[in-house]
Amino acid sequence: MFRFLVVLLGALTLYSAGASAQQDLRLMANTSPPYADEKLPGRGLALELVEHIFAGTDIAPQITIEGWSRALEGARIGVYDGLASAWYSSDRAQDLLYSKPYLSSRLIILQSRDNVGRYTDLSDLSGARLGVRSDYAYGVDLAGVPGLKLVEENHLIQNLLHLLNGRVDFVIGDQRTINQQLHEFLNDKVTQFTVSAIELPPVARHVAVSRSLKGHEEIIAAFNAALLKAENDGSHRAIVEKWDERYRGAGQ
Repeated sequence: MFRFLVVLLGALTLYSAGASAQQDLRLMANTSPPYADEKLPGRGLALELVEHIFAGTDIAPQITIEGWSRALEGARIGVYDGLASAWYSSDRAQDLLYSKPYLSSRLIILQSRDNVGRYTDLSDLSGARLGVRSDYAYGVDLAGVPGLKLVEENHLIQNLLHLLNGRVDFVIGDQRTINQQLHEFLNDKVTQFTVSAIELPPVARHVAVSRSLKGHEEIIAAFNAALLKAENDGSHRAIVEKWDERYRGAGQ
């Protein structure tokens, strides 16, 4: 009996040491389906990927979903340790250390199918009304298009409805997000939209950790190493393909 207790205590000690070795990491993400949303399985594509990748490290992410401005400010001032799903910005990089990109996204510009014009360059939108999301870093110089009016809304679905009722001429957005929104809310009206021929540079999502956090370089290095492993073993691709299949066909 005594020997059994010694073995049991030893096992508990090893388990406790292993558990305490894990580092909690408080991350924020903004509600942005299908990437991050409490209502989605796994809380969305981006968060499922981030948690899967961190599972290959000694870091335990605790991810909270908030509005974007609150998430960004919380990471900047140290209330939270970082962001789980962020597009790179040189301004933000002063406060945040970015991981290697773990997910690439395609930006598209939608137009009404009734609009028979052919648009191949951003300059073709001169004088038009473009639906955009507030505080969204698209990575393209929309302000540099002469006469282009940016119609801001907090949510993509508002812009899609504006396009339907003629309040805007075009809508810019992430292809997966547009697919998900059309599938969920406007599935019977998908054929009223078409994708313009304007090619935009892809954008990438990163984990970004506050530079004021002790050990931030080691955290990002661990994430990058686990990301490479997930890419090599095919588990990363399997998660992405599962989500892309979920909404395939909408908004094409």
